Amino acid sequence: MMLRVAHTPDADDAFMFYAMMNGKIETDLEVTHIIEDIETLNRMAFSENIDVTALSVHAYAYLHDRYRILSVGASVGDGYGPVVVAKENTDSENLKIAIPGRYTSANLYLMLALDGFKAVEMRFDRIIDAVKSGYADAGLLIHEGQITYERHGLVKVLDLWEWWNRKTGLPMPLGVNVISRKIPENVQRRFLDAMRLSIDYALKNPDEAMRYAMRYARGMDFETARKFALMYVNEYTRSMPESVVKAMEVLFEMAEERGILKKPALDILY
Repeated sequence: MMLRVAHTPDADDAFMFYAMMNGKIETDLEVTHIIEDIETLNRMAFSENIDVTALSVHAYAYLHDRYRILSVGASVGDGYGPVVVAKENTDSENLKIAIPGRYTSANLYLMLALDGFKAVEMRFDRIIDAVKSGYADAGLLIHEGQITYERHGLVKVLDLWEWWNRKTGLPMPLGVNVISRKIPENVQRRFLDAMRLSIDYALKNPDEAMRYAMRYARGMDFETARKFALMYVNEYTRSMPESVVKAMEVLFEMAEERGILKKPALDILY
Protein backbone atom coordinates (compact mmCIF):
# COMPACT_ATOMS: atom_id res chain seq x y z
CA MET A 1 0.00 0.00 0.00
CA MET A 2 1.25 3.48 -0.86
CA LEU A 3 1.19 6.04 1.97
CA ARG A 4 1.73 9.79 1.69
CA VAL A 5 3.89 10.70 4.69
CA ALA A 6 4.50 14.35 5.52
CA HIS A 7 7.22 15.67 7.80
CA THR A 8 9.33 18.76 8.26
CA PRO A 9 12.66 19.74 6.64
CA ASP A 10 14.38 19.68 10.01
CA ALA A 11 17.33 17.71 11.26
CA ASP A 12 15.31 15.83 13.88
CA ASP A 13 12.65 14.63 11.42
CA ALA A 14 15.28 13.74 8.83
CA PHE A 15 17.16 11.80 11.52
CA MET A 16 13.95 9.98 12.51
CA PHE A 17 12.94 9.04 8.96
CA TYR A 18 16.44 8.30 7.61
CA ALA A 19 16.19 4.51 7.82
CA MET A 20 12.69 4.41 6.36
CA MET A 21 13.62 6.69 3.45
CA ASN A 22 16.85 4.89 2.63
CA GLY A 23 15.97 1.20 2.75
CA LYS A 24 17.66 0.52 6.09
CA ILE A 25 14.62 -1.29 7.51
CA GLU A 26 12.30 -3.94 6.08
CA THR A 27 8.71 -2.90 5.38
CA ASP A 28 6.17 -3.85 2.75
CA LEU A 29 4.73 -0.32 2.75
CA GLU A 30 5.50 2.07 -0.07
CA VAL A 31 6.00 5.62 1.15
CA THR A 32 5.96 8.95 -0.67
CA HIS A 33 7.43 11.75 1.43
CA ILE A 34 6.05 15.30 1.55
CA ILE A 35 8.41 17.80 3.19
CA GLU A 36 7.12 21.16 4.47
CA ASP A 37 7.55 23.35 7.56
CA ILE A 38 5.35 22.45 10.53
CA GLU A 39 2.77 25.22 10.17
CA THR A 40 2.32 24.39 6.49
CA LEU A 41 1.71 20.77 7.50
CA ASN A 42 -0.74 21.88 10.20
CA ARG A 43 -2.74 23.83 7.64
CA MET A 44 -2.49 21.09 5.00
CA ALA A 45 -4.01 18.66 7.48
CA PHE A 46 -7.17 20.79 7.61
CA SER A 47 -7.69 20.72 3.85
CA GLU A 48 -6.07 17.54 2.57
CA ASN A 49 -6.24 13.89 3.47
CA ILE A 50 -2.58 13.18 4.18
CA ASP A 51 -2.10 9.59 5.26
CA VAL A 52 0.54 10.33 7.91
CA THR A 53 1.79 13.74 8.98
CA ALA A 54 3.82 15.52 11.59
CA LEU A 55 1.39 17.74 13.47
CA SER A 56 1.63 20.25 16.27
CA VAL A 57 -0.08 19.02 19.44
CA HIS A 58 -2.05 22.28 19.34
CA ALA A 59 -3.39 21.50 15.84
CA TYR A 60 -4.50 18.02 16.91
CA ALA A 61 -7.22 19.64 19.05
CA TYR A 62 -9.01 20.68 15.85
CA LEU A 63 -8.25 17.54 13.82
CA HIS A 64 -8.82 14.64 16.22
CA ASP A 65 -11.86 13.51 14.23
CA ARG A 66 -9.59 12.92 11.18
CA TYR A 67 -6.40 11.56 12.72
CA ARG A 68 -5.11 9.23 15.43
CA ILE A 69 -1.92 9.99 17.34
CA LEU A 70 0.91 7.52 16.78
CA SER A 71 2.69 6.48 19.97
CA VAL A 72 6.01 6.87 18.12
CA GLY A 73 7.50 10.02 16.62
CA ALA A 74 6.53 12.60 19.26
CA SER A 75 8.67 15.69 19.86
CA VAL A 76 8.79 16.37 23.58
CA GLY A 77 10.74 18.97 25.51
CA ASP A 78 12.28 17.94 28.81
CA GLY A 79 14.60 20.60 30.16
CA TYR A 80 14.20 22.70 26.98
CA GLY A 81 11.52 24.01 24.67
CA PRO A 82 10.40 27.11 22.76
CA VAL A 83 11.79 30.46 23.89
CA VAL A 84 10.94 34.10 23.33
CA VAL A 85 13.96 36.22 22.43
CA ALA A 86 14.63 39.93 21.85
CA LYS A 87 17.56 42.23 21.17
CA GLU A 88 17.74 43.18 24.83
CA ASN A 89 16.14 42.23 28.12
CA THR A 90 12.63 43.59 28.21
CA ASP A 91 9.28 43.07 29.88
CA SER A 92 7.53 40.44 27.77
CA GLU A 93 4.13 42.11 28.14
CA ASN A 94 2.60 44.19 25.32
CA LEU A 95 5.16 43.15 22.73
CA LYS A 96 4.82 42.56 19.01
CA ILE A 97 5.98 38.95 18.90
CA ALA A 98 6.79 37.05 15.71
CA ILE A 99 5.33 33.54 16.01
CA PRO A 100 5.95 30.48 13.79
CA GLY A 101 2.25 29.87 13.13
CA ARG A 102 -1.16 30.06 14.74
CA TYR A 103 -1.49 26.29 15.18
CA THR A 104 2.00 25.59 16.50
CA SER A 105 2.22 24.23 20.01
CA ALA A 106 4.72 26.96 20.83
CA ASN A 107 2.02 29.53 20.15
CA LEU A 108 -0.43 27.70 22.42
CA TYR A 109 2.07 27.67 25.27
CA LEU A 110 2.76 31.36 24.66
CA MET A 111 -0.95 32.22 24.78
CA LEU A 112 -1.24 30.38 28.10
CA ALA A 113 1.87 31.95 29.59
CA LEU A 114 1.54 35.55 28.41
CA ASP A 115 -1.26 38.07 28.18
CA GLY A 116 -1.37 41.22 26.12
CA PHE A 117 0.96 40.56 23.19
CA LYS A 118 0.42 41.14 19.48
CA ALA A 119 1.21 38.08 17.39
CA VAL A 120 2.68 38.38 13.91
CA GLU A 121 2.77 35.09 11.99
CA MET A 122 5.71 34.15 9.76
CA ARG A 123 7.81 31.14 8.83
CA PHE A 124 9.87 29.89 11.75
CA ASP A 125 13.17 30.48 9.91
CA ARG A 126 12.43 34.20 9.36
CA ILE A 127 11.81 35.06 13.00
CA ILE A 128 15.39 35.74 14.09
CA ASP A 129 15.89 38.21 11.23
CA ALA A 130 12.55 39.88 12.04
CA VAL A 131 13.75 40.52 15.59
CA LYS A 132 17.22 41.66 14.53
CA SER A 133 15.73 44.11 12.01
CA GLY A 134 13.26 45.54 14.53
CA TYR A 135 10.22 44.38 12.55
CA ALA A 136 9.15 42.51 15.69
CA ASP A 137 9.91 43.36 19.32
CA ALA A 138 10.52 39.70 20.09
CA GLY A 139 10.34 36.29 18.48
CA LEU A 140 9.04 32.90 19.50
CA LEU A 141 11.68 30.36 18.48
CA ILE A 142 11.24 26.68 17.71
CA HIS A 143 13.60 24.14 16.11
CA GLU A 144 17.32 24.97 16.13
CA GLY A 145 16.69 28.64 16.94
CA GLN A 146 16.24 27.54 20.55
CA ILE A 147 19.95 26.77 20.80
CA THR A 148 21.47 29.21 18.28
CA TYR A 149 19.82 32.57 19.08
CA GLU A 150 22.76 33.84 21.14
CA ARG A 151 24.98 33.63 18.05
CA HIS A 152 22.72 36.32 16.56
CA GLY A 153 23.16 38.66 19.51
CA LEU A 154 19.70 37.97 20.94
CA VAL A 155 18.73 37.35 24.55
CA LYS A 156 16.05 35.12 26.05
CA VAL A 157 13.18 37.00 27.68
CA LEU A 158 10.82 34.07 28.31
CA ASP A 159 11.57 30.35 28.55
CA LEU A 160 8.34 28.45 27.96
CA TRP A 161 9.80 25.16 29.21
CA GLU A 162 10.61 26.79 32.55
CA TRP A 163 7.10 28.24 32.72
CA TRP A 164 5.49 24.88 31.91
CA ASN A 165 7.71 22.95 34.32
CA ARG A 166 6.86 25.30 37.18
CA LYS A 167 3.16 24.91 36.40
CA THR A 168 3.00 21.16 35.91
CA GLY A 169 6.26 19.31 36.53
CA LEU A 170 5.50 17.35 33.35
CA PRO A 171 7.36 16.92 30.05
CA MET A 172 6.40 19.40 27.33
CA PRO A 173 4.58 17.82 24.35
CA LEU A 174 5.16 19.83 21.17
CA GLY A 175 4.68 17.64 18.10
CA VAL A 176 3.18 14.29 17.26
CA ASN A 177 2.91 12.10 14.20
CA VAL A 178 -0.67 11.25 13.30
CA ILE A 179 -2.30 8.80 10.88
CA SER A 180 -5.54 9.18 8.99
CA ARG A 181 -8.55 7.35 10.36
CA LYS A 182 -9.33 6.34 6.77
CA ILE A 183 -6.31 4.03 6.73
CA PRO A 184 -7.21 0.41 7.67
CA GLU A 185 -6.08 -0.36 11.20
CA ASN A 186 -3.80 -3.21 10.17
CA VAL A 187 -1.95 -0.76 7.89
CA GLN A 188 -1.84 1.82 10.67
CA ARG A 189 -0.08 -0.74 12.85
CA ARG A 190 2.33 -1.75 10.11
CA PHE A 191 3.33 1.88 9.69
CA LEU A 192 3.67 2.30 13.45
CA ASP A 193 6.06 -0.66 13.55
CA ALA A 194 8.06 0.66 10.59
CA MET A 195 8.41 4.08 12.15
CA ARG A 196 9.64 2.60 15.42
CA LEU A 197 12.20 0.52 13.52
CA SER A 198 13.36 3.67 11.71
CA ILE A 199 13.79 5.54 14.98
CA ASP A 200 15.59 2.59 16.58
CA TYR A 201 18.01 2.42 13.65
CA ALA A 202 18.82 6.13 13.92
CA LEU A 203 19.35 5.98 17.68
CA LYS A 204 21.67 2.98 17.27
CA ASN A 205 23.52 4.59 14.34
CA PRO A 206 23.37 8.30 15.18
CA ASP A 207 26.36 9.49 13.15
CA GLU A 208 25.17 7.67 10.03
CA ALA A 209 21.66 9.12 10.39
CA MET A 210 23.09 12.58 11.11
CA ARG A 211 25.19 12.58 7.97
CA TYR A 212 21.93 12.27 6.06
CA ALA A 213 20.11 14.78 8.30
CA MET A 214 22.81 17.42 7.70
CA ARG A 215 21.15 18.31 4.39
CA TYR A 216 18.42 19.87 6.56
CA ALA A 217 20.76 21.48 9.10
CA ARG A 218 20.31 25.05 7.78
CA GLY A 219 23.91 26.06 8.39
CA MET A 220 24.44 24.28 11.70
CA ASP A 221 27.71 22.47 12.21
CA PHE A 222 27.58 18.69 12.67
CA GLU A 223 27.78 18.69 16.48
CA THR A 224 25.12 21.39 16.91
CA ALA A 225 22.80 19.61 14.50
CA ARG A 226 23.42 16.31 16.29
CA LYS A 227 22.66 17.93 19.65
CA PHE A 228 19.41 19.36 18.30
CA ALA A 229 18.29 16.10 16.69
CA LEU A 230 18.91 14.10 19.86
CA MET A 231 17.02 16.68 21.93
CA TYR A 232 13.85 15.72 20.09
CA VAL A 233 14.47 12.13 18.99
CA ASN A 234 14.77 10.15 22.20
CA GLU A 235 12.96 7.61 24.36
CA TYR A 236 9.84 9.81 24.38
CA THR A 237 9.92 9.61 20.58
CA ARG A 238 10.37 5.86 20.44
CA SER A 239 7.41 5.07 22.71
CA MET A 240 5.07 7.64 24.24
CA PRO A 241 4.96 7.20 28.04
CA GLU A 242 2.03 7.96 30.29
CA SER A 243 3.70 11.18 31.47
CA VAL A 244 3.43 12.64 27.94
CA VAL A 245 -0.21 11.56 27.64
CA LYS A 246 -0.90 13.24 30.98
CA ALA A 247 0.92 16.37 29.83
CA MET A 248 -1.27 16.60 26.70
CA GLU A 249 -4.37 16.19 28.85
CA VAL A 250 -3.25 18.99 31.16
CA LEU A 251 -2.29 21.26 28.26
CA PHE A 252 -5.71 20.89 26.64
CA GLU A 253 -7.49 21.35 29.96
CA MET A 254 -5.62 24.60 30.57
CA ALA A 255 -6.41 25.80 27.05
CA GLU A 256 -10.09 24.95 27.43
CA GLU A 257 -10.27 26.82 30.74
CA ARG A 258 -8.88 29.88 28.96
CA GLY A 259 -11.44 29.56 26.17
CA ILE A 260 -8.78 28.91 23.51
CA LEU A 261 -10.06 25.52 22.34
CA LYS A 262 -12.22 22.57 23.30
CA LYS A 263 -10.32 19.70 24.84
CA PRO A 264 -10.20 16.76 22.41
CA ALA A 265 -10.31 13.08 23.22
CA LEU A 266 -6.85 11.56 22.90
CA ASP A 267 -6.84 8.55 20.59
CA ILE A 268 -3.34 7.07 20.61
CA LEU A 269 -2.27 4.04 18.60
CA TYR A 270 0.13 1.80 20.54
